[in-house]
Amino acid sequence: MSEQTPTTVSESAAPTQAAPPEKKSGNAMQRLLGGAAGRNLGLVIALALLIVVGAITAGDRFMNVENFLNIIRFASIIGVISIGMTFVITAGGIDLSVGSVMGLASVVASLSWVQAAADQTSWLLMVAVALAVGGAAGLVNGIVIAYGKVVPFMATLAMLVGARGLAELLSNKQTQIVSQQGFLEFFRGDFLGIAWLVWIFVIAAVIGWFLLGRTTFGRRTVAIGGNFEATRLAGIRVKRHLVALYVLVGVSAGIAAVMMLGRTTAGTSTHGTLYELDAIAAVVVGGTLLVGGRGTIVGTVLGVLIFSTLTNVFTQNNLSNSVQSVVKGVIIVVAVLLQQRFASRPGRSS
Repeated sequence: MSEQTPTTVSESAAPTQAAPPEKKSGNAMQRLLGGAAGRNLGLVIALALLIVVGAITAGDRFMNVENFLNIIRFASIIGVISIGMTFVITAGGIDLSVGSVMGLASVVASLSWVQAAADQTSWLLMVAVALAVGGAAGLVNGIVIAYGKVVPFMATLAMLVGARGLAELLSNKQTQIVSQQGFLEFFRGDFLGIAWLVWIFVIAAVIGWFLLGRTTFGRRTVAIGGNFEATRLAGIRVKRHLVALYVLVGVSAGIAAVMMLGRTTAGTSTHGTLYELDAIAAVVVGGTLLVGGRGTIVGTVLGVLIFSTLTNVFTQNNLSNSVQSVVKGVIIVVAVLLQQRFASRPGRSS
C-alpha cells in the first residue's frame, strides 16, 4: 500500500496541474475569434485583400488618395442608410422601404416651392423637409408593425411601393434640379480636404456606435431582437421602442436623400432604387444577425466599405455589373452561412 500511494498521487496530480491552463487558453482564443473583435478582424482582412487585388489588377489607377476618397464618398450615402438598418435588424425587424423613402424625400425636398421657401429663409429648410419626410414614413411603418401587428416584411414592402409611387406623382416622373445656392455651396465644399458627404457618414457612424453600444436604447434594441416576449415581460415598452427604431431608419433615409441631392444636384423618384438590398447586404456581411439579438455598427461600416471597394475594383477593371452582382451574391450567402454556424455560440453581443 505504501508503494501504491505515491503512484496514485503523482498520476492524479500531473494532469490536474497541467490541464486548466491549456483549457483556459483555448477558451480565451475561441472567445476572441468568436466575438466582435474576431469578426471585425475578419472583415478588415477581407477589405485588405480587396485592396491588394485592386492594387495588382488596376495599379496606380486604384492606389491613389483620390480614388480612396471616391470609394468612401460612394460608400457614404448607402452607409448612412445601413447604420439605420442595423438598428432595425438588430431588433429582429427589417425595412425594405428605405430606398423608396429616400427617393420620396429627395423629391419633396427639391420641389420648387420648398426651394423658394429655402431662398427666403435657409437651405437648412430643405434638410428639415427631407428628414421630416423620412421620419414620417418610418413612423407609419412603425405604427403598422408595432400596433397593427403586420409583419415587417409586408408593411415595409407596401411602403416601398407606395413611397415610390407618391414620388413619381409629385415629380410627374421628371428630374427636379436643385438651384438653391446655399445648399449647393455647402455640399461642394469640404472640411480639412474631405468632402462633407464623408464627414456626415463618419458622424452618423459615431452616433450610431454610441447609441447602440453605450446607451439604454441600444441595450433594449438588442434585448428585443434576442427575446421579444421576455423583453416585454421585463417591463420595457416594446411597441413604442419599435416605432422609434423605424422612425430612426426613416430619418437615416432622409439624411441619405439630402446627401444624394448634394451629390447629384437633382431630386428624382429613381433615387435609392435597390438601396434597401445594398444596405441589408452590408449589415449582414458586417455581422449583425438577421434573426436579431446582435448588432454591430463597426461591422456595418466595414461591410459598406467592402462592397464599395469591390465596386471600385470592378469599375477600374472594366468588369460588367452582372459579374459584380454574382460576386456580391456569393459574399452574402457565405456571410449568412457563417452566421448560422456561429450564432448559437457564446459571445453574441458586440
